[in-house]
Amino acid sequence: MMTGQTEDAASGLPVRRAQVENLYVEAMVLADEAHAAFAAQRDLGSVRGDALLQVSLACESLKTTTRLMHIIAWLLHRRAMIAGDPYAGPNDSAARIGEPVIADWDICARFEEPLRRIVANSERLFERIAKLEAGWQSPAAPPPVHALLARLEARF
Repeated sequence: MMTGQTEDAASGLPVRRAQVENLYVEAMVLADEAHAAFAAQRDLGSVRGDALLQVSLACESLKTTTRLMHIIAWLLHRRAMIAGDPYAGPNDSAARIGEPVIADWDICARFEEPLRRIVANSERLFERIAKLEAGWQSPAAPPPVHALLARLEARF
């Protein structure tokens, strides 16, 4: 019989905890960068006399912020689940990252490089979280040694 700590190690909990913590730090840093960059550029449209660009900047700022908030909410929920919070379960709506909020790259192409980089990084981070979630939901593949043992047992 396994102890609680051994079960956690077998289920990958320490690895998941480390992944969640690292991703949380990354998401918070990116959220700070996004806030600063979009705030610095919010008058871009009026400076160039381009009201459409100003509105586009506001829309993409909201999309990026929403994307990052979904990521952060997912990570916070995972932290709570890992900590054993009885109110944070795998069937909660916050346990799913959901559908991505896609940037309009025709509009983003008109932004300065730092803004484009932040938008792209937020989309990549969302994709990484979605892949991580999908991997955690799928049953773990048995180690190759199990297949070898099964073949040996079948021969005897």
